[in-house]
Amino acid sequence: MRLSHLILAAAALIAGSAFATPADPKSGAEYQTLGTPQTTQAAGKSIEVIEFFMYHCPACNAFEPALLDWVKKQGANITFRRIHIPHLEQNDPEAHLFLTLDAMQIENAMHAKVLHTWHVEHRRLKDDADNLDWAIKNGLDKDKFLAAYNSFGVMAKLRGLNRMTGNYQVDSTPTLVVDGRYLTNPSMVEEANRASVTRENAFAATFQVLEALAASARKAQH
Repeated sequence: MRLSHLILAAAALIAGSAFATPADPKSGAEYQTLGTPQTTQAAGKSIEVIEFFMYHCPACNAFEPALLDWVKKQGANITFRRIHIPHLEQNDPEAHLFLTLDAMQIENAMHAKVLHTWHVEHRRLKDDADNLDWAIKNGLDKDKFLAAYNSFGVMAKLRGLNRMTGNYQVDSTPTLVVDGRYLTNPSMVEEANRASVTRENAFAATFQVLEALAASARKAQH
């Protein structure tokens, strides 16, 4: 009896994985379901999508154009935001710059410029002095930048990033979380669909997963 039960269980697992596709993703394959759902910032029927990233991450930079295009096409259907995970244990300069620009409400406008500095100019922003120099060279007011950079709010968020990253179970970038409960990334999607998803089309397949997860989250609202 035990052997037959094992055979049936294995067959069920194989059957389930066989039908996993980016357009019809399965938990444990194309995405993971967080053990503890996180509070979202979306309003109304909009579904929150968060990109966890790092400025220096080559994969994040490669993902950026396609991600921006996808976000634009979603319009009011989603609420998109970014969270910079800390590369260093404490006082990570990249995350510190992100949080400062975010506090100044200019991160979206300056995002491409930071990526350009890292990936086109190949210039590392490795400490506070580099961040300040970058801000001044990119036309930001020195005093306003430093006020935000050293503010209590930014420093508190910087100290809490490791805990937040753990709450969302993020361990690589780029990673996306939908509705505070579903986690996915291009690597997971590619791994779950080796026969049909390659490195060249992994981004497009990831957006299929995101759309399916957003639709599932929206359906659960009713």
